Amino acid sequence: MLQGMGVNVVQQEVTKVDSGNKAVHTADGYKFNYDKLYLATGASSFVPPIEGNELDGVLTLRGLTDADRIKEFIAKKDVNNVVFIGAGFISMEIASLLADNESINFTISVVELMDRPLPLMLDKDMADSVQQYLEEKGLNIRTGEKVEKILGENGKVTGVQLASGATLKADVVFMNVGVQPNIELAKEIGLEIGRFGIKVNEYQETSDPDILAGGDCVEKFNFITKEPTPGQLRGPAVVQGRLAAKRLAGFDIKFPGVLDAGGCKIFDMTITATGFTEEKAAEQGLETVSAIVDSRSKHGMISGTKPWKIKLVFDKKTQKVIGGQIVSHAVAPAREIDAVTAFILGEKTIPELTTFTSACNPDISSEPSAEPITIAAEQALQKLKYA
Repeated sequence: MLQGMGVNVVQQEVTKVDSGNKAVHTADGYKFNYDKLYLATGASSFVPPIEGNELDGVLTLRGLTDADRIKEFIAKKDVNNVVFIGAGFISMEIASLLADNESINFTISVVELMDRPLPLMLDKDMADSVQQYLEEKGLNIRTGEKVEKILGENGKVTGVQLASGATLKADVVFMNVGVQPNIELAKEIGLEIGRFGIKVNEYQETSDPDILAGGDCVEKFNFITKEPTPGQLRGPAVVQGRLAAKRLAGFDIKFPGVLDAGGCKIFDMTITATGFTEEKAAEQGLETVSAIVDSRSKHGMISGTKPWKIKLVFDKKTQKVIGGQIVSHAVAPAREIDAVTAFILGEKTIPELTTFTSACNPDISSEPSAEPITIAAEQALQKLKYA
């Protein structure tokens, strides 16, 4: 497709960027001159320094190559016991897919250092129902636990030892505890590097004005606090690529910052979140007021309705909405998180959200008299009044 649009696609490893002469050199000896250069080197899975992380059967998932390697490993090995280190959305989605596998009855354990699954997406009062649901599905969720070491024999994984003294059998261990930016090339060029990646301005320009960068390899800033943040999700990466292209085409559109909006589907449960959790807001020194509303995917008189709930987090001082979380057994309600993201970007306040109305239809939405976003704002307003 790209070649049909006049783009020359070259599958080569870049070994050197000569920024002084504006030239890119590849491992096979090719040289490409540039006027402007865009770095999109991405990120790699972070493997924590846990004893035994080099054993055969310790796997990570970052891209298609990793996915193929995982499928091949499970197909060739006698895998029954699976342990996940980290209860983020990648771990939970893989765990649910394995649990739904009809050909192999896996015993699946998930070990999470925090007190809940999906700790970066959900506060505990939203995550508790998720954990209960996962346990009902047969997953062994071990929250508040630390992995001491990975056990093995003859170079192969046999189990995981926890700091509590418990031991979990394991034929394969998935490590999904985050990623680290690929910044080696940027360092060699001499570009300025921040705490979370390559430093760029609002137009994606690096410390070298002729080199732009975007995606997981760059440091971003949070929309709410304006502080540096990793922001290593697909959405910001796509936006930064577009903005860099627009910059080169003469359109000066600034990157607004990130809210870490994202979602995952675990079995038939969909979880979405945006902005700050209450916990994250507290870490940023923000005092909050919040509300949780239980709802249904359709009007009450319609059959097939499914439960869902939403939590909104507001800055108590400014009354602006700064976060949202949704846990739903239907996909459609979970997309209301996009409205919450728009409200955060628009700096909407509690009173303003009490006037919100969504597109209503008995078969696709909650009752208009009980619009969850509106009700959450109403509850927050009452909490402020009687605080």
